Amino acid sequence: MRRLLAGLTVGTFLFATAACGSSGGSGSSKSTSSGGTTTVKVGVIPIVDVAPLYLGQKEGFFSKHGLKLSMTLAQGGAAIVPGVVSGQFQFGFSNMTSLMLAESQNVPVKAIANGVASTGVSGKDFGALVVKKGSSLKSAKELEGKKVAVNTLKNINETAVRASVRKAGGDPDKVKFVELAFDQMPAALDKGQIDAAMAVEPALTTMLDQGAQQIAWPMVDVAKDLTVAMYFTSQAYAAKNPDTVKKFQEATAESLAYADAHPDEVRQIVATYTKVPSSVLAKVILPKWPADPNRSSIEALKQLSVTDGLFKTAPDLDKLLP
Repeated sequence: MRRLLAGLTVGTFLFATAACGSSGGSGSSKSTSSGGTTTVKVGVIPIVDVAPLYLGQKEGFFSKHGLKLSMTLAQGGAAIVPGVVSGQFQFGFSNMTSLMLAESQNVPVKAIANGVASTGVSGKDFGALVVKKGSSLKSAKELEGKKVAVNTLKNINETAVRASVRKAGGDPDKVKFVELAFDQMPAALDKGQIDAAMAVEPALTTMLDQGAQQIAWPMVDVAKDLTVAMYFTSQAYAAKNPDTVKKFQEATAESLAYADAHPDEVRQIVATYTKVPSSVLAKVILPKWPADPNRSSIEALKQLSVTDGLFKTAPDLDKLLP
């Protein structure tokens, strides 16, 4: 199991516990109860995608269900998976590729609630492949031999970029993928340390404000209305704490619906757990937060990952998905 978890982290098991807006935590790996309220630790990423959880906590959706969230920021879903499996977190947020990779390696994870989805619209998605202002690169095909940043290797962003390169007629195996946190991508692109970046909001708008140009929308290229990420727990925690899992599912569903209906509040809450200025947040393209995952889009993502040789054994979506 240690070898499996080590492979999943891809060197990114680094947590930004001091990030602004984090609820903090005592360091205990167990959920705690006080006065009828259970505190659960959740591993998240400092991006727009997880705004519903912060909004749900603020609006009282979780407290109504007897839960209090203690959130810790991580670089990506690949780093959060081992934290959940080890019991450091009770719940986590992860992209679908990292979750499928975990399931394919028999890492005991279980997706329990929808997370975030692509808008499905090229030119208007919350994630895009960008190059520096004035770059000669005009299409994903031209990324052969170039350095392309993704937040963690072997995750949904790498798979999606590969899909865009392939769609444009290029060879994705010739792309040099490098691992870089989203908030470090703008400076790296501006300084020419990378040739392109697969960025999601709010890093995407930060780059566009620097003059970066969008050349592809990889999430859209994977599948229509792609389910990008979900909230998950460990199989052991789900078996021992079904009531808590149900409460988390119900409160998260309310939070997703609220976020989808209140875009201005989403922008405001993102400022509490990232250092992105309000002037940038006012322009970010928000993702979709549907109530349920899009199974067909996840199947498409799975097939692309199989094509890329990511899985030695294809994941069992019936075991992984709720």
